[in-house]
Amino acid sequence: MGAHAAPARHRRPRSRPRTGRGAVRRTTLSWAIPAALGAVYALYAGFLDRGASPTNWGDVVFGLVSGLVFGALCYGLGRVQRRLPREVRGAAYGALGGIAIGFLHNVSGASVLSSSVIGLLVGAGIGASAFYLFYTHE
Repeated sequence: MGAHAAPARHRRPRSRPRTGRGAVRRTTLSWAIPAALGAVYALYAGFLDRGASPTNWGDVVFGLVSGLVFGALCYGLGRVQRRLPREVRGAAYGALGGIAIGFLHNVSGASVLSSSVIGLLVGAGIGASAFYLFYTHE
């Protein structure tokens, strides 16, 4: 006689702790990770924009704006990711990563075609990896 499988145990979703007027309490990592990613992205974008010339204020402003936009997009995606199905969530992470890498590749002086190809390849890899991670952890 075959052995019976144990019944699946489903965890009830925990209610989110609320503070004040129904606001959801945020953890430090919800803004610290996008801020760190934005800072690294800003430094690298400013470095690539500089090229062989000395650093000037235009390079610093370009890096800061690039890092702020990237950090804000990471924060926004982190805020809405729980409401997205895993397929769309993986595609969103892939699109964000592919666009970010393609933009940096273009800033380094490469052509638009090669930047698009690099962005598509990296985005497909990130999207597939993110989908696999979400699929196996749900």
